Amino acid sequence: MPLSVPFADPAANEFLASLESRSGRPNHFFRTMAHRPEVLKSFVPLYGAIMGPGVVERRTKELVYLTCSFANQCAYCLSAHLASGRKAGVTEDEMTAIREARNEGFSPSEQAAISYARELTRSANGQTSGDGLPAHFSAEQIVEITLIAAMANFTNRFNNGLGVMPE
Repeated sequence: MPLSVPFADPAANEFLASLESRSGRPNHFFRTMAHRPEVLKSFVPLYGAIMGPGVVERRTKELVYLTCSFANQCAYCLSAHLASGRKAGVTEDEMTAIREARNEGFSPSEQAAISYARELTRSANGQTSGDGLPAHFSAEQIVEITLIAAMANFTNRFNNGLGVMPE
C-alpha cells in the first residue's frame, strides 16, 4: 500500500495557489509536491520544457508518456495523459494497444519510440537497445524522447509512491 500524505494548503503556498487559479481546479499532484515548494517551483518549468513545444511532435510525446504510465499503472498520469493523448490524435484502439504492450497499428517511427519507452521503463539500469530510434529520429529528438520517458517515470513513481489519485 502506498504512503499517503495530506495535501498542502494553497492558502499557505502562493505558487500553488497561482497554479490552481490558472487551471481553475485543485491539482492533487501539485498539492502533494507543494510540501517541497522549491521543488514544485522548479518542476513546473522543467515539465513545460520537456512536454511543451519541442522537436518531437505532440502525438509521439503522448504515446511515450502513455507507454510509461500504462507500464507503471499510474492512475494519476493516465487520467491526465489519456485526455491529452486524445487531443493529440491518439485513438481508443491505439490506447488499448499500448496498454496491452502491442505495437501494431502505429507508424514505424511511433513503434520505435513506444518500444524504447517501454524498454526504458522496464529496465532502469540502462539495458535498452533503442535500436530503431536512429532510423527515425535525430539525436536531438532521441534526447527529447528519453527526457519524456524519464519525466513520465518520475511522475509515475511520485504518484504511485504517495498514492496520489486523480481529482
